[in-house]
Amino acid sequence: MSKSLLSSDSGAGVAKSVGLGVIGFADAFTRLQPDLVVVLGDRFEMFAAAQAAMFMRLPMAHLFGGDVTEGAIDKSTRHAISKMAHLHFTSNQGSTQRLIQLGEHPSRIHTIGSVGIDAIKHLDLMDRDGIGRALGMPLGERNALITFHPVTVEAGRSVAELDELFAALSTLDPAFRFAFTLANADAEGRALNARIEAFAADRPNTIAVASLGQLRYLSLMSQVDVVIGNSSSGVLEAPSFGVPTVDIGDRQKGRERAASVFHAAPERNAIAGAIAEALQRGRQATGNPYGDGASSRQFAEIVAGIPDFRQLLAKGFYEFRQVERGHDDAHADHRGSRRQS
Repeated sequence: MSKSLLSSDSGAGVAKSVGLGVIGFADAFTRLQPDLVVVLGDRFEMFAAAQAAMFMRLPMAHLFGGDVTEGAIDKSTRHAISKMAHLHFTSNQGSTQRLIQLGEHPSRIHTIGSVGIDAIKHLDLMDRDGIGRALGMPLGERNALITFHPVTVEAGRSVAELDELFAALSTLDPAFRFAFTLANADAEGRALNARIEAFAADRPNTIAVASLGQLRYLSLMSQVDVVIGNSSSGVLEAPSFGVPTVDIGDRQKGRERAASVFHAAPERNAIAGAIAEALQRGRQATGNPYGDGASSRQFAEIVAGIPDFRQLLAKGFYEFRQVERGHDDAHADHRGSRRQS
C-alpha cells in the first residue's frame, strides 16, 4: 500500500491515495482471485480495498464494524465498509446493535471481540531490559507510551491539541521517560510528526519512533506506567495488561472502555489531571470489554463453517424496528396537547 500513498497528507492527497489504492487492490484481486476478502477496521487504505472488492463482486468479511469514533472520519469509512461487506465480526455487543440498525442481518453478524488482544495472549513479549535495548533508551523509574494521531473531523485542531499534551508532559516528574510512536498517514500527520520529533530531540528522556511493530509495541505497553494519547490501542489493548490509559480528546469518543481508561479534554490541565488519576490507580487487573484473546479462533471457526462464500453476495436490507415506550408516550402526549388546543 505504501506505493499508493502520495507525497501529501492533505485531504486532497488522502483522497487521491484512496483512488490509487482502488486501482492497486483491483489489480491484486484480479491476480489472486480470492474466495473471501477480509477487511479490518476503518483506515482509508481499507476503504480502497473494500471498494475494489465490492465492484468486483467478491465476498467480503469486515472486522470492527459498528464501532464509534466521533473525532475521526474513520467513523464514516467504517460504516461505509460495513455496508459494502457481506459478513461482520464485531468487537462488542454495542457495535453489533449498530450494524443491525444500519440494516445488516443479525445472522451475518458475529460478536467475537478484538483480534488485537489475541497477540497479547500468544506473543512471547520482550522483558524490560530487552525492550529498552530495542528502543535504544533504557526504561526509567516511570515510563509512558504515547501515540497522538490527527483529529480528522476538523482541520487545524490536531497541532494545537498536541501542543497541549506537550505542556502537560512538561509538568511531570523528570524521572519519567516518554516513548512516542509517530502519527499515521491521515491529513496533518506530517505536521504532528515534525513537532513530536522536535520535542524528542530536545529531551534525553524522550524517544520518537515511526513504528515499533507489534512485538516491540506490545512489549513496551506491558512495561509502562501509563499509555497516553488518542490511539485506539489505549482503549482496546492496554486494559488487557492492566495498564491505565489517558485518552485525549474526541478521536476515540463513543468506544466502549474499561475502568482503566481515563478521558481528558485536549487541554493541558485536564490532561495532567487525568495522568495523575491514572498513575494513582496504577497497574491492576481490569475487565476488557473487547474480549479475552479468543477472537481469532472464533473467526476461523465461523469462516470455516461457511460452505460457499458466493452465497453471501445476495444481501438484503434488514428492517430494524425498536419501539421505545418513552418515545411513543411523548408523541402521544404531543398529539393530545394539539387536540386540546
